Amino acid sequence: MNYKKMEKCIFAKLCGGCTLQGFSYEKQLRIKQEKIEKLMGGLGPIKPIIGMEDPTHYRNKVQVSFGYDDNHHVICGNYVPSTHLIVPVDDCMITDERANEIINSLRKLVIKHHISIFNERSYKGCLRHVLIRSSKANEYMVVLVTGSSYINNRELLIKDIIKYNPDVVTIVQNINNAHTSMVLGQKNLVLYGKGRITDELCGLSFDVSPNSFFQVNKRQTEILYKTAIDLASFNGDETVIDAYCGTGTIGMIFSKSVKKVIGVEINRFAIKDAINNAKRNKIGNISFVCDDAGKYMTALANKKAEIDVLIMDPPRSGADIPFLKSTLRLKPKKIVYISCGPESLRNNLLYLKKYGYQVKVIQPVDMFPFTDHVETVCLLSRKN
Repeated sequence: MNYKKMEKCIFAKLCGGCTLQGFSYEKQLRIKQEKIEKLMGGLGPIKPIIGMEDPTHYRNKVQVSFGYDDNHHVICGNYVPSTHLIVPVDDCMITDERANEIINSLRKLVIKHHISIFNERSYKGCLRHVLIRSSKANEYMVVLVTGSSYINNRELLIKDIIKYNPDVVTIVQNINNAHTSMVLGQKNLVLYGKGRITDELCGLSFDVSPNSFFQVNKRQTEILYKTAIDLASFNGDETVIDAYCGTGTIGMIFSKSVKKVIGVEINRFAIKDAINNAKRNKIGNISFVCDDAGKYMTALANKKAEIDVLIMDPPRSGADIPFLKSTLRLKPKKIVYISCGPESLRNNLLYLKKYGYQVKVIQPVDMFPFTDHVETVCLLSRKN
């Protein structure tokens, strides 16, 4: 694989977002492969990591913070790690290129229309953050995160955003006046357009709103999911549980290859999105349950339900012991484990291996080039 030459990001030293800056992409892949081999050695066969053809500008979602520099000039960018100091970044090399341009345009318009900047000490002022989402059709969503509902010259600002960025199809104001490090609050006001964009993944269509979870690297996500389907070797007659299903993307993509999918997720807002997305794509063999996945699987085990395959994509901390115990009680023939946390993955694999499962394949995938994160998909099967 021939990777194009990439210059080192000029913001890397202060920003800290890309921890593997300064390494060639080939070297980055070797670092991640060695990490997985060190952690997973002896657990099962490990395949070579799957990298990207072009590892730049892959993020379809970006959020930046607004503030003032020492001369009281408006700046926007990323926080220095573990601080509230903003590094002005006007051309992030892992962010969608057009999103970079829209952010720079917004900074100028904020100055032009005298939009006040939120002060994290006094909790006064307006603009805190801006979030940009993009779709495969090159449509963009702008989310203005404010500390209050009032925006000075709001209508003029909206008019100029659209004028200078005609590919922005919707603008949303998200109100977040909480003392929190979370970027988004719970209240959204649609200022322009539908308040959402439509994106595609593996041939399916998904509505994406400001608070939706949607993979930020679609190119690698499609490879990741296809890899998981290939590893599972479905025969078309399986009943599948999709645990930690979120908005249902994995289960819906897997539904083409199996008899039935049951998605389980504790977040009721995510379940609502999942149900709507399934209807949107006319998928009839998937259903969703709003419940704790471990408790739901325990209830199925008590009913002696037969589940052929468990798909699990837990948070970075991995699955907890109650969930793993419920898995052992349910006894799925196969487990497809998608992980974003190698350390927690190792612990979970050791537990499952101890109690009757065999790790058949460990496949790392590079979802986030220039960072130290590595995604891994594993196939486990139950010993007879």
